[in-house]
Amino acid sequence: MPLVVPGITSNNSGDKTEEWMSKLAGKKLCDDGPTNETNFCKTDLPKETRIISPGMMVTKDFNPDRLNVHVNDDGTVSHVVHG
Repeated sequence: MPLVVPGITSNNSGDKTEEWMSKLAGKKLCDDGPTNETNFCKTDLPKETRIISPGMMVTKDFNPDRLNVHVNDDGTVSHVVHG
């Protein structure tokens, strides 16, 4: 049986990007209303969030605290990155 030491060998890395990915992946962003299984309210996102649509121009500056939410043409979140 493998040794599991919390914070060192556990699967929960505490990575904020992974946390947001699990919250947002496959959901559509909505301006208001409750967050549920299919929608996520934009007001529940961190203050420094940038929603990026396909083909949208964005700056290349790196901000480790900024959450970049990439959405498909239909508004569904495909992936998230910090930077």
